[in-house]
Amino acid sequence: MILMQETSKTNKRLHTFSPRELMPLQPEHFWLLKQGVVKTCTWNEEGTAITLGYWGSGDIVGHSLSLVNPYQIECLTTVEAICVPLRQCDWLSDSICRHIQQTEELLYIVRSERMYHRLLKILVWLARKFGREVERGKLIDLPLTHQELAEIIGTTRVTVTKLINQLEQEGVIARPRRNLIILQSDRS
Repeated sequence: MILMQETSKTNKRLHTFSPRELMPLQPEHFWLLKQGVVKTCTWNEEGTAITLGYWGSGDIVGHSLSLVNPYQIECLTTVEAICVPLRQCDWLSDSICRHIQQTEELLYIVRSERMYHRLLKILVWLARKFGREVERGKLIDLPLTHQELAEIIGTTRVTVTKLINQLEQEGVIARPRRNLIILQSDRS
């Protein structure tokens, strides 16, 4: 149950949440935690829960700070928090916000259970972040080796090589030259 009271210094409402309660996701807002502990999480295609982080007093959480979808904030203890609009936070720079989003997105990717999905998701992410449009899709404009891809997703070079070959056979990617990958248009 959410309880609200006015805080004297900020003129913002202090919300109180019970353990196991989900905090509401407010567009273009975040929660400034004053007391208690929350867990941010999502789940993958198979329905497996993925913990994105644990946050406490003084931390900020909110779907506005994440690119992962679905997204939820679960209270692990009694939590007191203030809902703050992003536009009122000149101290929260855009670069810090992007860092948080990227960290959670990468954590989500590496926690995918199947290596096939993990590799495909990282290729989509790399294409979106570093890719450039070419005739057949998006060229991942980074000369990544199979070993480097393996390190990103937490597997072996041999597994990445097998999966890259499979993705190429399926028409998901093209490899015009060594260490170059084009993610086909319907995937990027």
